[in-house]
Amino acid sequence: MKPLVHPAIEDITVEGILHALSDPVRAAIYAQMAGASCAMNCSNFLQVSDRSIPKSTLSLHFRALREAGLIRSERRGVEMHNTTRCADVEQRFPGLIGAIVSAHGAQAVERAKLAKRKAAAARSKAV
Repeated sequence: MKPLVHPAIEDITVEGILHALSDPVRAAIYAQMAGASCAMNCSNFLQVSDRSIPKSTLSLHFRALREAGLIRSERRGVEMHNTTRCADVEQRFPGLIGAIVSAHGAQAVERAKLAKRKAAAARSKAV
């Protein structure tokens, strides 16, 4: 098994963080993990933003988050347990993670409202 790569705090960059979170699925995964108080395994994310995500794709997303320095992964038997490195990133870039997670939450609320409006419009056209 290949060893897991976790960058040192001084090797974490803003560009790496923003690149890792530029994918909507990774942003949703990270936002959910940032709000959790315990380690989460990859199987917790088979459904993200109302989409089914294959395990192989999840592995790629978690690797991108890990290599950007956003999460720490640990193998436990056949499972991979993941925790955020929010404290490390906060120490290096104060306020960055909070701002990103907050913006992601606001965007999710707006998307939900838009989806409701579209569904209501579709129902009214059907009648």
